[in-house]
Amino acid sequence: MAPKVDFKREMKPFFHAPVGQFVEVDLPCMRFVMVDGAGDPNTAEAYQVALHWLYPISFGMKFLSKVEAGRDYVVPPLEGLWWAEDPQDFVRRNKAAWHWTMMIMVPEFVSAQMFDQAREKAADKLGLPPPPTLRLEEMREGRCLQTLHIGSYDAEGPTLARLHDEIMPELGLTFNGPHHEIYLGDPRRVAPERLKTLLRQPVRPL
Repeated sequence: MAPKVDFKREMKPFFHAPVGQFVEVDLPCMRFVMVDGAGDPNTAEAYQVALHWLYPISFGMKFLSKVEAGRDYVVPPLEGLWWAEDPQDFVRRNKAAWHWTMMIMVPEFVSAQMFDQAREKAADKLGLPPPPTLRLEEMREGRCLQTLHIGSYDAEGPTLARLHDEIMPELGLTFNGPHHEIYLGDPRRVAPERLKTLLRQPVRPL
């Protein structure tokens, strides 16, 4: 069996950035298991439903890959795409106006059939039909700016405002996709002031 793959190490530039400093990366096409939703993630039932499906499916695919393909890997961290009709609603943390896609990366060696099998097993375990937006999908963000944020999610506002109002205009860049977060800390185990979150913004020239 091949060694277990840890994508945070194998693809280190895509999971690391300095604190408070935005660096540029060029993201290739990647695959994710995704679920869409809207509303405050702290109170919206749809958000909890999304997580309840993403994790068992991701670990189910990991198990099937190990058993059927001899390829084991560390399940990558949870990620989220976030946007609002008014971008200021995100900076101001007006969470009721947010839309989101929660997702976990899926290695290229995991087949669509494995995804289908993992989804069926999760449905049996949860005793519920899957969310209608649950899917395996490719995404290519391309050119992005990213930084590491340490602290609570609600403390991201000033960093995002600096990116939107200063850094991007100075570089002659504009938005090319929704705000992207990668959760490198578990809020169930880590104090809010110690949480690590990679903040990413796809960009393009004005």
